[in-house]
Amino acid sequence: MRAAKSKIARKEKNDRLYQAILTLETEEECYHFFQDLCTISELRSMEQRYEVATLLNDGMIYNEILEKTGASSATISRVNRSLLGGNGGYESVLEKMRRKEQEGK
Repeated sequence: MRAAKSKIARKEKNDRLYQAILTLETEEECYHFFQDLCTISELRSMEQRYEVATLLNDGMIYNEILEKTGASSATISRVNRSLLGGNGGYESVLEKMRRKEQEGK
């Protein structure tokens, strides 16, 4: 995993949000917290970006992703840049999800 090179300056307020997220223990708690924290549009955008990351990681090409998700080419490109040269967040989560799925089989 790459060393973190966060674009967000670490502030106490930021830390408190991320620490709060780490306290969530169930999917239901996550739904409730994020629905209170974010607008529907913000949630849909994050869900779409995660789906795009998953599909890119699986080797799907831009046109197929655009058709499957409705994401703009700018969104797909942004996610791809994050996968290739970001902070490693997508990679870390995608790897953990892959292992979790394999354990469930």
